[in-house]
Amino acid sequence: MKQVNTAFAGYGSGGSIYNAPILSSVDGFTVKKILTSNPTNVEAAKKDFPEVEIVGEYSEILEDPEIDLIILVLPNHLHYTFAEKALKARKNVLVEKPFTPNVREANELIKLAHQQNLLLTVHHNRRWDSDFLTVKKVVENGLLGRVVEYEAHFDRFRNKVKTGWKEDKENPGSGILYDLGSHLIDQALCLFGLPHEVFADIRTQRDNATVPDAFELLLFYPNLKVTLKAGMLVKEKGPTYQLSGTKGSFVKYGVDPQEEYLKKGAKPQNTSEWGVEPKDIWGRLNTVEEEKFLESERGNYPFLYQNLYNALTQAEALAVSPQQARDVIKVIEAAQQSHDERRVITFG
Repeated sequence: MKQVNTAFAGYGSGGSIYNAPILSSVDGFTVKKILTSNPTNVEAAKKDFPEVEIVGEYSEILEDPEIDLIILVLPNHLHYTFAEKALKARKNVLVEKPFTPNVREANELIKLAHQQNLLLTVHHNRRWDSDFLTVKKVVENGLLGRVVEYEAHFDRFRNKVKTGWKEDKENPGSGILYDLGSHLIDQALCLFGLPHEVFADIRTQRDNATVPDAFELLLFYPNLKVTLKAGMLVKEKGPTYQLSGTKGSFVKYGVDPQEEYLKKGAKPQNTSEWGVEPKDIWGRLNTVEEEKFLESERGNYPFLYQNLYNALTQAEALAVSPQQARDVIKVIEAAQQSHDERRVITFG
């Protein structure tokens, strides 16, 4: 089996929790080098990949002719510079979401990847959440008829501000719209494509917070309204997804179990129930034709890496194209403009 020699740039939680265990569940990737200097991250890297070489300089990865793929799990404001260097060094790149803090940088990377004939993709793993896969099935199979309203939430209760780049106003790409919002936006675009108009209300609600920690984003389509919401002060959570259509409604509580498995150190290949939701959080389908709890689809984070391997070795089309990831940033920029100007932004 052809091996894709891989390097990680960065190995915080994005690497050790959300990427490495999933990559390790897919045959064909060999992790050769990891760029990190933090002692805790070095220890985690050596535990996960005992044979790996820990390096202190990015050049040690870029100048290694054996490296085929670089996985960037770095603060958002570093995505562009590290991806640009990787592509110029003729390395394929996977960038942790969100792609870049702005559309200009995303477009430049897309152009460079095309010029170099290299693969560039973004880790929008929550397309393969169990709950979203179920919602996608409901929409695509027409179980609600024509969908007229779609509402999705990514709420948490974290009333203390954490230290770190995600909540530092000095770093472009920080705040909840880039962090959790990029997931919700990507899912909506997967279902419905680009909206015609965007309206957003973005807030900083917690004491001592310096970056946005709550938002309501409205995407307007012909005959369809999409509402995306996230906040850090939601102690009592409502539905994760709520859809209405000409035939009825679908309401879904709870969340995909894969993240909790990852946080506990579990891996897909060692967990028989990986991605399987408990019956008590199955969504309720109520239409003119039937009323029932709909069994959730099985979550499948490994799909993204399996697709990446196939794209690198068999020319399979990327499941997450860089253009799709760039469009998420376009919506974020439109949302920020809408909030700043307190008006609906025509999207084009």
